[in-house]
Amino acid sequence: MSKYKAVIGLEMHCEMKSNAKVFSKAENGYSDTPNSNVSPVDLAFPGTLPIINKECVRKALLMSMVLNCKQPEYLYFDRKNYYYPDMPRGYQITQMHAPIGVDGHIKIDVNGYEKEVLIHDIHLEDDTASLDHYSDASLIDYNRAGVPLLELVTEPCLHSIENIRKIYQYCDISDADTQKGQIRCDVNVSIMDEGATELGTKVEMKGVDYTNIYETINYEIKRQTELKDAGKYDEVIQETRRFDENTGTTIRMRNKADAIDYKYFVEPNIPKFKIDAKWLEEIRASIPTLPNERKQKYMKEYQLSEYDSNIIIKDKKTADYFEECIKLGMNAKTAANWLTVQILAYLKAEDIDIRDFYLKPAYLYQITAEIEKGTISSKQAKDIFAQAIKEEKEPKNYINQENAQINDEEELKNLITDILEKNQAQIEAYRNGRTNLFDYFVGQVMKETKGKANPVLTKQILKEKLDA
Repeated sequence: MSKYKAVIGLEMHCEMKSNAKVFSKAENGYSDTPNSNVSPVDLAFPGTLPIINKECVRKALLMSMVLNCKQPEYLYFDRKNYYYPDMPRGYQITQMHAPIGVDGHIKIDVNGYEKEVLIHDIHLEDDTASLDHYSDASLIDYNRAGVPLLELVTEPCLHSIENIRKIYQYCDISDADTQKGQIRCDVNVSIMDEGATELGTKVEMKGVDYTNIYETINYEIKRQTELKDAGKYDEVIQETRRFDENTGTTIRMRNKADAIDYKYFVEPNIPKFKIDAKWLEEIRASIPTLPNERKQKYMKEYQLSEYDSNIIIKDKKTADYFEECIKLGMNAKTAANWLTVQILAYLKAEDIDIRDFYLKPAYLYQITAEIEKGTISSKQAKDIFAQAIKEEKEPKNYINQENAQINDEEELKNLITDILEKNQAQIEAYRNGRTNLFDYFVGQVMKETKGKANPVLTKQILKEKLDA
């Protein structure tokens, strides 16, 4: 079988956060109620004109800078002309001739290796309406029409978009919520003979959901490879396909038009304007600490493992929770352990966002501070954690004299002496080689104290007495 090299390029579409849409004053917000966030501009009523949302431009420039792109001297838009039911104007307002950023690059982490991804361009445009298909009709929901959209186009290269998704979140450009369809990709796949210098025929998979990108790429490589191996080169054509989640395959939609078929020309209803250099400086100064920078800080400054650091930075809200714990004075490793084990497991089981989690960092600190003081044991801490969440009461309400950990050495010695006197046979067996009975004695102490005995001190005293 012939050997081929796969070349993959991504066009990532991400819906931006803003109060209004990019070219109208309609609310830019997710809604389950169809056609509830719509204005006459979104519907392309005669006589309506677009107005540019300055905040969307600022965020687009911010992302352009993060991706190390060149920003244009003048900002203007173009019309991309095509007819489709979800495009009421018959054209999209986008950027073809002067994108908000060009010729960029970014270094990302891929399975522990640093890889540089080249950015062709990033441009600001408006989203289309959405179509809901039924057995006898298709309905149009215009809520999405006019939502600000950033389209990021990479040079042909295979990479993960998870890093880019995190940047959108960390810069507060977008929630990049996959459940709400806020991030979608057009995936371009071509295969070429090993050693060849000319790219193969590019096939585009349109509107692939973020969670299906890997599967889409793998299937399309397999499909094109099998056609070429069978000598059916003419069946690998420039076309647009879609990914079918039910079958795990790609399905032909239509021939893929070249850019010239869109008949781009400058949008006449939005004036061209010069981007102020001082404004660019202000935007650049506002770039926050990015996910990879946070990861390096967690590993170097807080001595966290790479595994834990990756889990924490995966979602900005999780990283923000962790950093709030540190600000309160919590030990970094302690905070990381509670977050990556107890808290994230609870959030997953309950299917809730960490922003809706009752136990805020200040409440978690009430628990961890008492563990450090020796007031409560780790087991008691977990019980208090669960009870505080269940009853939505501050953990300090469950930390009192009655459930406090027993740390008094004399009290524990007297207690352990009484227990050992009642278990002479077990002591004899222990001293004759059945050392696994040590855990039995620990269990008896915990049973007698209802789990309140300091486990470290308990084991220390038991060992001294049993080995005497």
